[in-house]
Amino acid sequence: MTSLERAVRPAGWAEPAAPLRFLVDTATIARSELRKVSRDPVELLTRAVQPILWLLVFGQVLAHLRAIPTGSLPYLDFLAPGVLAQSALFSAIFYGIAVIWERDLGIVHKLLVSPASRSALVFGKAITGGLRALVQAGIIYLVAGLLGIHLQLGLLSLLGVAVTVVVGSALFATFSLIIACLVRSRERFMGIGQLLTMPLFFASSAVYPVALMPDWLKFAAAINPLTYMVDALRALMVTGGASEHGLDLDAAVLGLGLITLVAIATRLYSRLAQ
Repeated sequence: MTSLERAVRPAGWAEPAAPLRFLVDTATIARSELRKVSRDPVELLTRAVQPILWLLVFGQVLAHLRAIPTGSLPYLDFLAPGVLAQSALFSAIFYGIAVIWERDLGIVHKLLVSPASRSALVFGKAITGGLRALVQAGIIYLVAGLLGIHLQLGLLSLLGVAVTVVVGSALFATFSLIIACLVRSRERFMGIGQLLTMPLFFASSAVYPVALMPDWLKFAAAINPLTYMVDALRALMVTGGASEHGLDLDAAVLGLGLITLVAIATRLYSRLAQ
């Protein structure tokens, strides 16, 4: 039994039912991935710099100019959930580069021959992408509080934000994994990742209300998962914020989107070993 198999199936392991086996394998993969992050926490902190600058510079300037109408919600309060979603997106969309490195080091092949199912491998990596974003969420909450943004700090609100961040980030991390499976080249992956981030960000309600967009951009926003992530965060994160689509629809889009992408990534994951 290899070291990886011992991690997934320790000594004395009794084979559980399939659903429980999937959860255990997923947790094992996620724990293994999080160990890598714990060895380099500086990466998470540096990724939080850009969203902080959005709040400190971009947000402050536009709030002073009053250039974007946001109703009764102050612009900084309107922007903060969008910046949190942006932070999650930018971190998750490049998650696939690590998978390409794993392929080059032969780790993907070891994972594929381990007892863990491919769906557990993919979902474990997706959840890791989501959990990574919680660190940045904590930093953004701290900066937002210092800027006087009216945050909802109730337990249910914080729990709702945490779940939304994890699911939304996991969705984009899985999307990144699909891209990595298709292109299988670090250089090409980086180019595609950079190409996608800004359109996804600006074709959402992160920076301005959807009502201000031209019709073609409204259509793009309607099919953009980031729009629904921002919408949910705006209702849960800031006082006076509201969901335009309804939290039920936001949760359905993010949840079904994640399940769909995990299913696609599961079918493609073995291509990395070819």
